Parts: sequence; C-alpha cells; structure tokens
Amino acid sequence: MELLVQQFFTLLGLIFCLHLILKFLGFSKYLFPRLWGVLPPSFFQTLGEWAVVTGAGDGIGKAYAIELANRGMNIVMISRTLEKLQKVALEIELTTGRNVKIIQADFTKNKIYEHIEENLKGLEIGVLVNNVGMLHSPDPCSFLAVPDNDENLINCNVVSVIKMTRLVLKQMAQRRQGIVLNISSAFGSFPCPLYAIYSASKVFVTTFSKALQAEYKSEGIIIQAVTPYGVSTPMTKNQSTNLITKSSRDFVQESLNHITHGSETFGCLAHAVLGCIMNQVPMWVIHSTRVQEYFLDFINTKQSKE
Repeated sequence: MELLVQQFFTLLGLIFCLHLILKFLGFSKYLFPRLWGVLPPSFFQTLGEWAVVTGAGDGIGKAYAIELANRGMNIVMISRTLEKLQKVALEIELTTGRNVKIIQADFTKNKIYEHIEENLKGLEIGVLVNNVGMLHSPDPCSFLAVPDNDENLINCNVVSVIKMTRLVLKQMAQRRQGIVLNISSAFGSFPCPLYAIYSASKVFVTTFSKALQAEYKSEGIIIQAVTPYGVSTPMTKNQSTNLITKSSRDFVQESLNHITHGSETFGCLAHAVLGCIMNQVPMWVIHSTRVQEYFLDFINTKQSKE
C-alpha cells in the first residue's frame, strides 16, 4: 500500500512538472519569439497583394491597416464612417505608397455582403482581419440595464466574422495560402458578467477560429483568434496606456509576430501573463455579486474624476 501511495504521488509530481513545462513553452513564444521563427520582411507579400481589414477607420483595425501596408500589402478598408476611412487611406498612401481601396459598409446590417463581394472581385487577398466589433454598452452593466441592441451586436461581432471569412476563404483555399485573423477578446475566455452578450460573442469568435484552423491548416492557411486584454481604442474610451493597456499600434506590431504560433494568441507578453493569472482565479470570485458591485463602483468613481 505504501509503495502504491508513493507511486501515485510520483506520478502526480511528474504530471505537475509536465504542466509547468508546457506552460513555459507557451510563454516562450512571447519571451523568445526568435526561437519560434522570425517572419521575413516579405512574408505577407508572398500571401497575396491585398489585405482586407474590417472596422478599419480607427483603433485596432486602423493599426492593422497601417502596419500591413508598412509590410508591403495593398489595403482594403471596410467600415461605416466614410470620413474616417478616407483620412486613414490618405495617410497610408502618403506614408507607404501602397494602394488603398475603401468600402463603406455598416456591419450591424445583413444586406451588405453582396456589395462587399462585388468590390472585392479580382483582388488577390492574402490577409483578412475580421476586426469590426461593438460593445452592448459603453460602460459595463447588467443585461437588462441597456436598450435591446442585441441584433446589432450579434450582426457586428458574430455574423460579420462568418460572412467575411466565407467570402475570402474561398480564394485562399484555391491558392492554398492566406491568413485570417479574427480579433476576439480575453473576455471570451470566461463567462464575463456585466459584459454578457459581448463576452458570449467573443467565445464564438475564438471557437470558430480554432475549428476552422483545424479544418484548413493542411491547405496552408493560417486562421487565428487574437484575444487581447486592454488595448487603448475609441471603444475603450482611449484609456491611458500602461504595462497592460497597449496602444493599438504597439499591440498590432507585436501580435503580427505571433501569427504562426498557434490558433490562438493573446498577442503580447503582458496579456499572456495576465491571462495566466486570471486562469487561476476561481470563477465564483469573478461571478460574485460583491466583486461586480465593487467593479461598478470603481468605474463610476473613475468617471466622476475625469
């Protein structure tokens, strides 16, 4: 019996050590990205001439459009506000010399995809960034505390990813190359109270991305969910940047270095560390009424000081 107990704890120790090794390997791609392979400067150009970015008028989408142009790609920018698109397009053309095509579309609507498909005809698309997204409310709040905009949010956060991926993946599969980056959120890694619909929509994006990667990786296509924590954008009220909250530009530049490192990435080292910490927090703590009340009080106090 004593020998059996000893063997059990030995096995338990080996499993724990293996767990730590796997965790370290996961972090090593952020700590030592060169060990995992450095993408050559011409990498993106070899995939196709054009990159398509949704929600490209500002925030993370704008940063992807600019950075992919800096890396040699022509850009298709799709968003709702024409003035923002025109401003960013001019900036890209003047600073990078790349071609930019604008498609105005409101992703809260469903009758836009024929228009988008028509405007994408004849373009060799190497990269698709499904970035467009929206919150159910500018501030965290309970489900019944905001007007019913559920359909708009689902169309924008979920349907857009499905429809745009279907449009572009067809030609990528024919050419057996391409990248689809689906911008999800770390809030989709656990059921997040006060962001219920948003959190659920990002669960879909992450799961959808991983399933498609399993289906199409043998055809030379990369499909990756990008799951950041804090990024300073208009949607997050342009929060001040710090160790955790990244600027859109810094986050995108780092996240593009990890596109060959698996079907899901936090995008940067700081968010990977935070994700590891959050995974150790018991769900009952996150879901407790007291924690939610404290969080709401913290947000209200912060806003009153601004």
